[in-house]
Amino acid sequence: MGEASCEGQKEIWIMHYSSSHRILLVGEGDFSFSACLAKTFGSAKNMIATSYDNLGKLLEKHWSARIHLDELKRLGCTLLHEINVKDMHEDDFLKAKRFDRIIFNFPHSGHEIGLHERDEELILRHRELLRDFFSSARCLLSKNGEIHVSHRDDEPYTQWRIRSSANKRGLILKEMVEFQKEDYPGYHNKRGGDIKSNKTFPLGDRSFTFKFSLNKDLEDYKILRKNFNDLMI
Repeated sequence: MGEASCEGQKEIWIMHYSSSHRILLVGEGDFSFSACLAKTFGSAKNMIATSYDNLGKLLEKHWSARIHLDELKRLGCTLLHEINVKDMHEDDFLKAKRFDRIIFNFPHSGHEIGLHERDEELILRHRELLRDFFSSARCLLSKNGEIHVSHRDDEPYTQWRIRSSANKRGLILKEMVEFQKEDYPGYHNKRGGDIKSNKTFPLGDRSFTFKFSLNKDLEDYKILRKNFNDLMI
């Protein structure tokens, strides 16, 4: 489960995440996933956990968040609110950081009365959300970092085109691993948007964690091209 780190402290793992990783969690619901990692590690000093809503709106939607936020603060987590995953790389605090793991669990552009998951309008919103998230998140990755998106891989969710969206943003799929909520004690997946927001939703039989990394061939090509252009100046 753990091994000695270079600082002499025990490195602790839970599934794909280590206490030595610099971790950014985005789009958190009630912060129960962040709290699960932090409690397992015994410290959250390497973690930044964020929400799209401001604190007041967050607690209005997810009344269960308060206990998790208090626990995260106690363990040294940096908490940020009003962080939009579409342009988080431009945030004054985040833009100077680089992360080993960026985690976005079950992204959703929000429920709306009259729209259903199979409606084309909502599917297009989800695609836009993922497109902009990947574009922004890749700017915050460390050299060997990974972007983890947990997502259902059945209809209509396959229509969100998560693989191709990441690929078009210079990311490659390293691995997809079955997501089991039981692997993260205390985690409660929350609904997107304002409708029944503190309720969980079914994960089905085909939920996975998609692990993406920078396409090194593309990055090497960009470096070569830049060096060539510099020589031509």
